[in-house]
Amino acid sequence: MQGHGFLAGTEEGGASCHAALQSAALSTAHSRHILEVVERKIMRPSAACWRLAPDTPMPLIASDTHATLSLPPGFSVVALRESGDAFAHACGKAAEEGAGTLVWVRRFDVAEFAVVLEPLEPLAQARKALFMAMNAVGDAISAHCPPERDVTFDWPDCIRFDGGLVGGARIGWPEGCAEDAVPDWLVVGAIIRVTFAGLVEPGQAPKAAALDDEGFDGLGPATLVESFARFFLRQVDIWQNNGFEPIASDYLARLAKERPGDDRELDGDGDLLTRSIVTSAVRRSSFRSGLEAAAWYDRDTGAPKL
Repeated sequence: MQGHGFLAGTEEGGASCHAALQSAALSTAHSRHILEVVERKIMRPSAACWRLAPDTPMPLIASDTHATLSLPPGFSVVALRESGDAFAHACGKAAEEGAGTLVWVRRFDVAEFAVVLEPLEPLAQARKALFMAMNAVGDAISAHCPPERDVTFDWPDCIRFDGGLVGGARIGWPEGCAEDAVPDWLVVGAIIRVTFAGLVEPGQAPKAAALDDEGFDGLGPATLVESFARFFLRQVDIWQNNGFEPIASDYLARLAKERPGDDRELDGDGDLLTRSIVTSAVRRSSFRSGLEAAAWYDRDTGAPKL
């Protein structure tokens, strides 16, 4: 991949992809057949719908920090060295490795990971899968955070903890895939800052945050990735059984409001519709344009902005 070409053709390992940073969801009309996750390994057909495997409940919070990952059955883990790029690698190998491949980078300063999916919907709708990823990252952070501290989102792909920018989510798809065509694969991923690791002195980055400075005692990147995987499967299960509405509702509950009282919703292509409480006028915020901006991402460092 050439410098994280967001929404531009990029290459890695001989494969090309369009990429953007953001979040995911699906359409209510197709709630039972949206994403084929883990290529019939994590989800398998049962009567008229899909369900998660195994049948027994799985814990949503991983316990320990490991050198390797402990993930639900069906995931195939690819670990990269510290200089690796999880998102670029997943896009480059998606066609070869298939759904369920989770790529992560063994770094101590950030939790960096990406997951390959195989959608059944046209790109314009399937791209909303990143709203699921945003929710899963938010839930994973919340599961370990100190009490009375909030995880919030900025439209459409930025993740904040207690007001400070800690990271964001992104999505990629095959280069040349038309909006009305079903992509062979999607890649959703995220980068979350765990520590400043000597990058800045205290107080020099007032708009940024790192989890270890916010009371996350002993939370390592591996633990966060493990928790994400479990919460992501929960998001998939919710979508398959209850449709997109609860996914959108969870996302919007964390999305920062410009003005209290305004009503928000996500349309079929993921655009944000905001109705003014004062004038009732509706403003449309483009999902794809927001992904192009990637406001949280520092392209020079490949990490969340300071």
